[in-house]
Amino acid sequence: METIKKIEIKVPERSEVSATNQAIFDKLENALGFVPNLYATIAHSDHALERYLNYQNARTSFSNKEKEAINLVVSEVNGCIYCQSAHTVIGKMNGFSDAQLIAIRKGNSDNAKLDALVKLAADVTINKGQVRDQNLQNFFNQGYTRENLVDLILQVSDKTAMNYLHNLTQIPVDFPIATAL
Repeated sequence: METIKKIEIKVPERSEVSATNQAIFDKLENALGFVPNLYATIAHSDHALERYLNYQNARTSFSNKEKEAINLVVSEVNGCIYCQSAHTVIGKMNGFSDAQLIAIRKGNSDNAKLDALVKLAADVTINKGQVRDQNLQNFFNQGYTRENLVDLILQVSDKTAMNYLHNLTQIPVDFPIATAL
């Protein structure tokens, strides 16, 4: 395989982005107390940050806890330390213990319904949507619906985009670094 030289991508400052993105930076600063580096990096595009945040914050059939479980396992599969770290923090805010967060990143949960969700999310990510029948059937057996399946695919795509952005840019992680597995 050919080695590709990476270019350095700088995290832009507020003054270096469009007026639209400056307004979004201000909202993020007010809501979170800072602008996460990965969001700031998206602001290299005049339109991507607003588009991404609208997509990320759209309504879904999943609870915040379920979304974080998906985010964690997808980020682990995709090898994104930035998102593993960010979603470990957010996962704790949504009631997961350290042990539960580690288990989810490993593709498991002691809760049968969440376990089915995590296993299917990992399978979707690893196999690009060509999932094992057993994982899909277990997902439905645990009470998830076709709506949930569609929302799962969209959540995986959301997180995969961010994983790829960080994996390519390697911008600094501005969350406590997630424990290595």
